[in-house]
Amino acid sequence: MTVTARQIFGLALPALGVLAATPLYLLLDTAVVGRLGAFELAALAVGTTVQSTVTTQLTFLSYGTTARASRLYGSGRRADAVAEGVQASWVGLGVGLLLAAVVWLFAGQIGLALSGDPATAAAAAQWLHIEAFAIPLTLLIMAGNGWLRGVQDTRRPLYYTLAGVIPGAILIPVLVGQFGLPGSAMANVVGISITSTLFLLALRREHTGSWRPRWDIMRRQLVMGRDLIVRSLSFQVAFISAAAVAARFGTSSLAAHQILLQLWNFITLVLDSLAIAAQTLTGAALGRGTVGVAKQVGQRVTLYSLIFAAALGAGFALGAGLIPRIFTDDGDVLASMGGPWWLMIVMIILGGVVFALDGVLLGAGDAAFLRTITVLAVVGGFLPGVWLSFALDGGLTGIWVGLLAFILIRLLAVVWRFRSMAWAVVEP
Repeated sequence: MTVTARQIFGLALPALGVLAATPLYLLLDTAVVGRLGAFELAALAVGTTVQSTVTTQLTFLSYGTTARASRLYGSGRRADAVAEGVQASWVGLGVGLLLAAVVWLFAGQIGLALSGDPATAAAAAQWLHIEAFAIPLTLLIMAGNGWLRGVQDTRRPLYYTLAGVIPGAILIPVLVGQFGLPGSAMANVVGISITSTLFLLALRREHTGSWRPRWDIMRRQLVMGRDLIVRSLSFQVAFISAAAVAARFGTSSLAAHQILLQLWNFITLVLDSLAIAAQTLTGAALGRGTVGVAKQVGQRVTLYSLIFAAALGAGFALGAGLIPRIFTDDGDVLASMGGPWWLMIVMIILGGVVFALDGVLLGAGDAAFLRTITVLAVVGGFLPGVWLSFALDGGLTGIWVGLLAFILIRLLAVVWRFRSMAWAVVEP
C-alpha cells in the first residue's frame, strides 16, 4: 500500500481552509481595529494574547483526539473513533467554563501585567469580558475538529468553520464602527457560537452510544493531553514573554508585534494543513500496523510542505513594502516591523519542515518527545533571545531573533527523531 498525493491533498486542502479561516478572520479584525489607532491595536494585542493562551493550552482536544481517533479508525473501529469526540467534548466544555470564569474575574489584572499601562489594560479587559463567552465554545470546536480529522473527514469542518467565520467577518466592521474595540469581541462570539453548534449537531448525528462522561476514556485522553499541555504551555510562556517585552519598548513596538504575530500565526496554521494530513494518515497507518506507509507519509508531506513554505516565503519577501500597510499607516509601527519581517521569512521556510514532521510525530502519538524538545527550544532559544533583547535594548528585532532560534532547535530535533524511526510504534 502506498500513500498518494491525492490522498494527502484531499485531506490537506479542506484542512487548509479551516486553519486559514480563523487567522484570516483575526487579520481582518486587526486591520479594522488598527484603523481606530495604535492604542486600540495595543489593547487588542493584549486581549488576543490572553485569549490565545487560555484556548491553545487545550490543543490536545484537537491534535490529541485526532491521534487517538485516527488509530482507532485505521484499525476498523470507527464508532470508537467517534466516541473519542464525545469524551473530548465533555473535557472541552468543563475546562472551557472554568477558564472563562477565570478570565472574566481577572481580566483587568492580567491586562495590566502584560501591558504595564492602566489605560491599555482597561481597554483589553473590556474586550476580554465579552470574549470570555467564546472560550468553552472554542474548545468544543477543537474537539469536533479532532474526531472528524481522525475519521479522515476534513470537509465538514471546513463547511462548519465558514458558516461561522463569514457572518463574524461581516459583523466586524459593523460592530467595531458602532461600539469600538468591544465590537470586535462581539463579532467573534457570534461566529464561534454558530460553528460550535454545527460541530455538536454532527456529533449527535454520528454517535450511537452513551453520552455520559466516561472517566476511563477521558483519562487516556489526558495522558496524551498532559504532554501536549506542557508543550502548549511552553509556547505560551514564550509568546507572553515576547508580548510583555514588546510592550516595554513602547506602544509602537507592541502594535508592530501584534501585526507580525498574527501574520506568523496565519502562516503556521496554513503550513499545519499538510501536517494534519500527515497526522491523520500516520495514525491510520500505524493503527493498521504498516510502518513503511507511515514513513512514506512523512517523507512525502515534508517535501510538499517545504515547497509550499518556500513559495510563501517568496510571496512575503516580494510584498515586504505592501503587506504591512494593509494593517497600519502609522510610520513608527511600520519602522518597528522592518527587521523582524525578514527574520519571519526565514522562519517560514524552516517551518515547512518543522510543521510537517510535527504532524507525523503527533500522528504516531510521540507527544512526550515533542513536549521535551519544545520546552528545550523555549528555554534554550526563545526566552534567552527575548530577555537579552530587553536587557540590551535590542527592540523588536531581538525578540524575533529569539523566535528564529526556537524554530532552529525544533528543526534539528524533529529531523533527527524522524530519521531514527523510534516514533513508529504500531500498538493502537
